[in-house]
Amino acid sequence: MTRPSPAGAEIHYTFEAHRVELTGYCYRMLGAAADAEDAVQETMVRAWRARERYDGERASVRTWLFAIATNVCSDMLRGRARRAVAMDLGPAARPGSPIGEPLPPEAWIQPVHDDRVIAAGGDPAEVTVARETIRLAFVAALQHLPPRQRAVLILRDVLAWTSAEVAALLGVTVASVNSALQRARATMGDRVPADPPAPLEAAHRDLIDRYAAAFERYDVEALVTLLREDATMSMPPFRWWLRGRTHIREALLHSDFCKGSRLLPTTANGHPAFGHYLPAGRDGAPAGPGRHRPWALIVAEPRDGRLAALHSYLDAAPDLPRFGLPAFLP
Repeated sequence: MTRPSPAGAEIHYTFEAHRVELTGYCYRMLGAAADAEDAVQETMVRAWRARERYDGERASVRTWLFAIATNVCSDMLRGRARRAVAMDLGPAARPGSPIGEPLPPEAWIQPVHDDRVIAAGGDPAEVTVARETIRLAFVAALQHLPPRQRAVLILRDVLAWTSAEVAALLGVTVASVNSALQRARATMGDRVPADPPAPLEAAHRDLIDRYAAAFERYDVEALVTLLREDATMSMPPFRWWLRGRTHIREALLHSDFCKGSRLLPTTANGHPAFGHYLPAGRDGAPAGPGRHRPWALIVAEPRDGRLAALHSYLDAAPDLPRFGLPAFLP
């Protein structure tokens, strides 16, 4: 086996040190965890193949990898439709209205486990920014930007690169970077909620615990007291969604499908989340004594002491192990 050159060896052994940060960058660019992981893997392959041409005096390994990742993401985005959350796809439905046909996975912003895109043990301020910028609303807003503006905004406002560093990475002028950043910030300002969720402090942890307990009891009245008046509830892959505590209560009261469920806590997109498991045998699934099967990933958004949004990703059920959760419950 041929021994890699010193430069190649250095690149090889430093790749993994950048994987989480690169995955977070690609996730914000692409809006789906699986796509982000594919993009990072392609980045690593391209970097390894080009290792003999790497010049450490011109750029660090980190900068070089981000330049490759930007090109990979741009290639993947070419010709693709914009990913979205349900609230971007049409007005709120009425309780009892048909949920319609499911949309394909590529139509949606897909959730991601925090640990895959936020490095452990980082600077607390940087971790806070990282969590805020993987929120579903933020990632959905990013999808309205052209790929170049998207890359500029993430590199400047999320990763705190200078305009000169971004210009060197993209091969453009500093003036071009600053212009793209200004346009991107204007677009984001129109689409990102002005009151982002607060950090998950003790009060919000208690709120999440009470939500899980009420859900497992299927105590609808207790559940709705935990919601903001203008709370939303969505169920990707269906574009159907509800707005308002009253409508959510009505919908829950008219269905007992989720009775007997169990919830296991995790995190997704900077928010508390749950793996939602239904009793096996429900809805035609194979039965098994005492077993629960995966049904959804619920992403909950606390705000001001109540829940502002509940996203039940039904198509994420097979991916619960990616969120540190079991495939089945005994």
